[in-house]
Amino acid sequence: MSMASTGEGLGRRDLIKRSAALGLITVPTMGFLSACASGGGEPTNGPSKAATSAQNPFGVAKGSKMDVVVFKGGFGDDYAKAWEAAFDKKWGTTSSHLGTQEITGKLQTRFNGGNPPDVVDNSGAQKIKLDVLFKSNQLADLTPVLDAPSLDDPGKKVRDTLIAGTIEQGTQGGKFVSLNYVYTVFGFWYSGKLFKEKGWTAPKTWDEFLAVCAKAKEAGLGGLAHQGKYPYYINVVIMDLIAKKGGLDAVKAIDNLEPNAFEGNAAALAAVEAVYEVVEKDLLLPGTNGLTHTESQTAWNQYKAAFIPSGSWLENEQLKQTPEDFDMQFLPVPLLADSKLPFEAIRAGAGEPFIVPEKAANKAGGLEFIRSMLSREWSTMFAQQANSLTVVKDGVDPSVKLRPGTQSAVTALKAAGTNTFNYLYPDWYSEMDTAIQDASNELMAKRIQPKEWIKRAQAAVNKAAQDPNAKNNRRS
Repeated sequence: MSMASTGEGLGRRDLIKRSAALGLITVPTMGFLSACASGGGEPTNGPSKAATSAQNPFGVAKGSKMDVVVFKGGFGDDYAKAWEAAFDKKWGTTSSHLGTQEITGKLQTRFNGGNPPDVVDNSGAQKIKLDVLFKSNQLADLTPVLDAPSLDDPGKKVRDTLIAGTIEQGTQGGKFVSLNYVYTVFGFWYSGKLFKEKGWTAPKTWDEFLAVCAKAKEAGLGGLAHQGKYPYYINVVIMDLIAKKGGLDAVKAIDNLEPNAFEGNAAALAAVEAVYEVVEKDLLLPGTNGLTHTESQTAWNQYKAAFIPSGSWLENEQLKQTPEDFDMQFLPVPLLADSKLPFEAIRAGAGEPFIVPEKAANKAGGLEFIRSMLSREWSTMFAQQANSLTVVKDGVDPSVKLRPGTQSAVTALKAAGTNTFNYLYPDWYSEMDTAIQDASNELMAKRIQPKEWIKRAQAAVNKAAQDPNAKNNRRS
């Protein structure tokens, strides 16, 4: 999911998305190395730090080892293997690679034991909560990477080559600690082929959306499929409707934990009621509440439903399940009446958080790896392997041909122009995010009504506001 990245989400973004491969060194060896390192002597795997220079700002040591772990979800992990090979060739390092969806399962004990990897793509449903890592001082400050020279133009700092919002998205408590690398857009998706065959027009208003869902039902299909076991996805729809109806002020009120973020906010209630209407009118794909992200997405690929919500990792995640002529298309979330943002406005932002652990054995290598990711060369490698955009401005070589879904997302981004928005609360307050997702799950199952959803969401906000750390997170 990428819930930005869940494994599914952005997040991500919290969810289910990205990775797997064989580690070339076993954990006991790593434990031994870190024991040597912490014993004060040099580790036996060669130097971990060299002299710094303009070309080598962090002091990567030739012959040092690199330990890279990535989430193997919608983007796979071939891109990371390509990066590691390029890095080893340039720096004379030896990289070990692990692609997995079990980030917490594989890494929690390593973080606790003080021998984490050097670079981690901390994504998917089983990612380690970023706010938790930050509070326990497990994340290296990546600001030095932002201030280092760009590999493409040494006259520019890395920070000047990034899409707006990237740094804000990776900041916790005022410190830049995670590089959200994939530029993701969120919304609905549909099959261009199905719509053409049925004579349906992509809807721009919520009423038109419900009308297409009703036509789908008449034709024996579901209107909306959603990833019922991961309410992260349907939550995207609710939160997008709030943002578009209430404008950026509504987004900031939620991120800034205002007492009227949900309760007393007409836009929020209208959004939840709109989504609940799909449930009440029986326009959901039957059984979708009990499906995982991939099960539900595969049913959609089989033309069993008109729409599904997701981030732009969807196309890559579903490559094997998508018919050749499916013609995957992106649709911004349609508008409720009297919305402050236009139909073209979309949630867009950086997802897929890469971190360098504070206690990494090869921190210099980790920082240089992050800097390399922000080069045009590595960004293009990612686009080729993962069919997705990165946060590097103009970072993809024009020769790279994107698939239809990703191309339609690029077109939508251009149409949105400056009308993009993003939420920061999922990264800042993971507990609040989970509570709101849980409420959405209950709503879709008809176990609670919209007003009760609002009550629960506000309670989650009020609880997060009591965290002393909250005062360091603020959107202006």
